[in-house]
Amino acid sequence: MHSLGVTALDGYVVTVEVDVSGGLPQFAIVGLPDNAVKEATDRVRSALKNLGFSYPASRITVNLAPADTRKTGPVYDLPLLLGLLVAGEQIQPIAPDCAFIGELSLNGNVRPVSGVLPMALACRQAGINKLFVPQANAQEAALVENLQVYPLNTAKDAILHLAGQQPLAPAPKTNISLQEVAGLIPDLRDVRGQLEARRALEIAAAGLHNILMVGAPGSGKSMLAKRLPGILPPLTYAEAIETSKIYSVAGLLQKQGNSGGLVTTRPFRSPHHSVSPAGLAGGGSQPKPGEISLANNGVLFLDELPEFIRESLEVLRQPLEDGVVTVSRVAGTVSFPSRFMLVAAMNPCPCGYFGHPTRECRCNMAAIDRYLQKVSGPLLDRIDLHVEVQPVEYDDISATQGGEESAAVLQRVLTARAFAAGRAGQRPLVPNAALVGERLRQDCALTPRAATTLKTAFQRLGLSARGYDRMLRVSRTIADLDGAEVIDAQHVAEAVQYRNLDRKYWHYR
Repeated sequence: MHSLGVTALDGYVVTVEVDVSGGLPQFAIVGLPDNAVKEATDRVRSALKNLGFSYPASRITVNLAPADTRKTGPVYDLPLLLGLLVAGEQIQPIAPDCAFIGELSLNGNVRPVSGVLPMALACRQAGINKLFVPQANAQEAALVENLQVYPLNTAKDAILHLAGQQPLAPAPKTNISLQEVAGLIPDLRDVRGQLEARRALEIAAAGLHNILMVGAPGSGKSMLAKRLPGILPPLTYAEAIETSKIYSVAGLLQKQGNSGGLVTTRPFRSPHHSVSPAGLAGGGSQPKPGEISLANNGVLFLDELPEFIRESLEVLRQPLEDGVVTVSRVAGTVSFPSRFMLVAAMNPCPCGYFGHPTRECRCNMAAIDRYLQKVSGPLLDRIDLHVEVQPVEYDDISATQGGEESAAVLQRVLTARAFAAGRAGQRPLVPNAALVGERLRQDCALTPRAATTLKTAFQRLGLSARGYDRMLRVSRTIADLDGAEVIDAQHVAEAVQYRNLDRKYWHYR
């Protein structure tokens, strides 16, 4: 009989073998089971009796193959129960084109499990075309094409279906729309004033650039960040499947705003500043995705950036460069995708009012220096845009008319993305923030005036080689928004303005 398991984000087929033989009553499970799998013995025993079947008073041996792969979770309860019934000749043998997953309650009801989407994909790849899953997981599994998914409320539903007494209807395939996000994401029209910050968000969305907002408390940094997903292009189907797999393995798919078991909007994750390095990168004895991977294809928002412990912030460095986070544990090393936009927010000083136009800062220079030093230079170097968020003026906040809607900004972002796609031609399309090497030099051609402006900025700001490349990428995105084939001086000049920590805060002393 077939069941399934998950390692990292990939499912695999598990063969469940049950043998009932003579000897003293004993229930042994082999094949590297964890504690949750071992505890299935008591759940299966009670479920069998409460469903009206007899429990064999014999030696029971269960093998979960492949034996060299760790089996985790309560997903094997249902196949264990059915295997016992087959071995005890209480039901007929089960066809090899069927697979079963599900946790059992003591009365035989089937409870949902995590990781169903990658398991369903593995089921189809293995040529198994019938999958029996808990009712709550049916929509998630039904996303997989060419796979018949049968939802179960109790284990008896599967037994009666296999006997041909009460056939189950396969779960219907759901038509998923990845375009309908209205009402799911806050709109930029709620933001009053903040023209420079709004422009920086538009540039960030067009090129998938990381952005840091620096401003006094109450200036609207969090409000702006929460509206960024609304101006990002809709998820592609491949991105939606990849993101849904991550949420499925983490057990969060039903909690995420989704349609038909699929994540349809770009994730927005905002962990508290007390989060541990393992909470960001992922971990556990059997590694699970952390906040970095849960933000894959979406936005990771770190509010009050200097308040995060330094070890947690340094975890971001590899994923920001490679788009992958690698987690090493005793059980093995796994890699999770982590292609996210980093959006961070911080105050300019401990009291929050350094440089404020009307309120006096109570911090001395030593305190400001210690506060800023909590964010390392290498991490700042990986953030493309540093934008100063000014306090909102009274005339702006009291205006009856809101700001520009997200839909209008999104249209400009999509136009810039299309312009970049036309420039790429037959080459693979990558966002401007990911341009590297020769591709960066080819796509970021400069006019003589632009080259002079960039040289001056590089020398005055003391940029690193990475900082130079990032300024080139931001200039390219600004030129795309203008529909310009070649980067001109005004594009570079605007990109220089978005390095506030280089030209103001970081070098104030």
